[in-house]
Amino acid sequence: MATVGNILADKGDTVMTIASSTTILDAAKKMNEHGIGALVVEDDTKVVGIFTERDVLRRVVAMGVQPDVACVSEVMTDEVICARPEMDLEEARGICMKRRVRHLPVLDEAGKLHGLISIGDLNAWDLSGHKRTIHYLHEYLYGT
Repeated sequence: MATVGNILADKGDTVMTIASSTTILDAAKKMNEHGIGALVVEDDTKVVGIFTERDVLRRVVAMGVQPDVACVSEVMTDEVICARPEMDLEEARGICMKRRVRHLPVLDEAGKLHGLISIGDLNAWDLSGHKRTIHYLHEYLYGT
């Protein structure tokens, strides 16, 4: 069975992080600059939250918060739902569906951040597996 660690091995373990004291505006600019939907919030290498597009919409725009003044700590999601590298992909997908989250920081047992996966990463992994299966079946049925 494939694991979260398999996805990280494919996509890399680079993850964008910010400090909780970062302004919302700077965080949003970083997200736009890198084309990502979430930033892991770390203070002294400890994960303290996650800041997502959903936080921007619900806790900044809808509440009239000034993004150039307020800090990420004021609007981030501080109940971080995480995955472990050895977690089965179906378990990770189940967590995303049940908890209605799109991003899972990946931490080891010591709490060290190893990466970030999204529901899109899970779907892309499944798609690549289906493509491989189709390729093998095509070769089996029709030859090379």
